[in-house]
Formats: sequence, C-alpha cells, structure tokens
Amino acid sequence: MSAPFYEDFEPGDRIVSAPLTVGRDEIVAFAREFDPQPFHLDEAAAEATFVGKLIASGWQTAALGMRLLHASVFRGATTLGSPGIDELRWMLPVVPGDSLVLKTTVEDCRASTSKPGVGFVRFAARLENGAGRIVMTQGFSVMFQRRGAEPPPPRPVTLAAPEPPPEPDDAEILDFIGQAEIGRTRDLGPYTFTAEDIVAFARAYDPQAFHLDPEAAARTHFGGLCASGWHTAAAYMRRLTTTRARDHAYTAARGPAPMLGPSPGFRKLRWLKPVYAGDTIHYRTTLTDRRASASRPGWGLAFARNTGTNQHGEEVFRFDSSVFAQWEP
Repeated sequence: MSAPFYEDFEPGDRIVSAPLTVGRDEIVAFAREFDPQPFHLDEAAAEATFVGKLIASGWQTAALGMRLLHASVFRGATTLGSPGIDELRWMLPVVPGDSLVLKTTVEDCRASTSKPGVGFVRFAARLENGAGRIVMTQGFSVMFQRRGAEPPPPRPVTLAAPEPPPEPDDAEILDFIGQAEIGRTRDLGPYTFTAEDIVAFARAYDPQAFHLDPEAAARTHFGGLCASGWHTAAAYMRRLTTTRARDHAYTAARGPAPMLGPSPGFRKLRWLKPVYAGDTIHYRTTLTDRRASASRPGWGLAFARNTGTNQHGEEVFRFDSSVFAQWEP
C-alpha cells in the first residue's frame, strides 16, 4: 500500500492496529541497552522495588507504540517526521506476554503556512493490552506530504565521524527529593549515535527510510541518516540511569541512598533538530518542582526539564518529565 498523504486523514478517523505480543527477552534486552533498572531486568530483583514485578521500560512501551503506528497509520511507509509529543501518560505497566493494540484517532488536520506542500495531522492514541486496559496514551502531531505537491528538498548535511567520548567519572551526592534543591542541574554526559545503532533501533521500532538506509535518507528532506526520535529519548534514559548509578554508589558509601520508582509520563517533548549518524548528544536534567505523595508515604513526584545538545551546541531534544522518588530517608 502507498504512503498516506495529508488529504487521506479527516478529523474523527479511527485506525486500529493488529496486535503485537511482547516477550520477556525483548523487555530485558531493551532495558540492558537503555534502561537498566532492576524492575526491567530481573523478576527477583524487581520484587524488592517500588514496582514489585518485571515490567517493560516506559520508553520501550512508547517505541512499541511507534512500531504499531508505523504498521497501521503510516501503512508501513515513510512520513515527513514528527515535531514531538504534546503529552504521554503511562497508565499501566507492560508485562511479558502482553498483547498490545494501538487505537489512533485523528483530532485535527492543518495545512502548513510556512512549509508549502506539507500538512500537520494531530492524533490521539491509546495503547491497550489484551484485557482491553489502557497502558499508554499520547497526543502528537505528524507531518505528511500533500497530494500532488513536490516533497521538501533534501537539506545539505555533513555527517560527523563518530567519536564516542570516554565515560565521565564524576559523581554527586543524591538528595532525597524532599531535600533536593529546585533548579539544580545534573550533567548526564554524552551519547554518540553510530549509523549501526541508528539502523538497529529503527529496524526494531521505527522502520522509516531516513532511519534505515543512508542512500534513501539522503534523498529525503532530512538529507542523511538520522536517529528515530524514540532512539534519542531512549539514549537520554541510558545517560540518566548510568549517571544515577554512579551517583547512587557514591552516595550509598556515605549513608542511605534514595531510590527511584516509575514515571507516570511526560509533557512537551520536542524533537527540535535531526540527530544524524555520528552526532554526539550531551544530555542534562534540571529539577523544576517536587510534590509529596498523598497515597504513598515517604515518596513523592520529582519534575524536571530535560535537554539534549549536539556537538555544535544546538539543542536537539527537550521534554518535561515526572518520576516517583523517595521523599525522605
């Protein structure tokens, strides 16, 4: 089936994907690479955590939603990309054996006033498990070519030679959220996107031409092989968990170390510029607010602004997050 055009969508359209079953090995493999927290890696270790059982990373759930979006709404073809996610909520954890179905509704269609031949379609989607319970919701927009219009021309791109930087050896004391300083920024360190890693992630979760094939990508408006937005987000999580593990070990040697729980979701995620093969993205997180939990004593919600900046000093990625964390010792 051919790729959809902007004119193929109307507000109120509903598209339902085929089911996708998630296996334990797939959950653990993703976690090892991007989100190595105990409740994503091992059943026994998960029992001692806030969650209590083995669950998929929320970022993997989002990436699985992308796989189903590509197969259903995108018809297995390539779009013009997405500027970002307005809001995503993780409602229930995805567990091994879950059969996931994506149900997508068209909310709005708007022709671009600045990009001739391009239209924006806003979608609302919910991901359901085999019991019909909602595990994730999200609102987002996608760019599509208009029927009869010429596609946007390729932009000039010079790909960098990948030079993975050494792992930082710094460490800082982790504060319990009730004591943490609002406005404090933690440097999470760099992540280099190689062509091989970009293609591998795309094959698993986002098989669009500009993520899969350098020659095909060069003919698109991106002008070169670039990472899936969900790969950019998963790399942020990898840097967060790596940095936090170093800080946790440093803190634990001096006293009690606070634990993290799951995240209920995020808002205002923006993919501001493409992340190309060879780019190194530097991630940072800044605590913006906190709130004690009324239902779980000793825990609270931490809110943060998270960013990624490339080797040219350009911000390529940002979003506002929330996560459960220990409030006090």
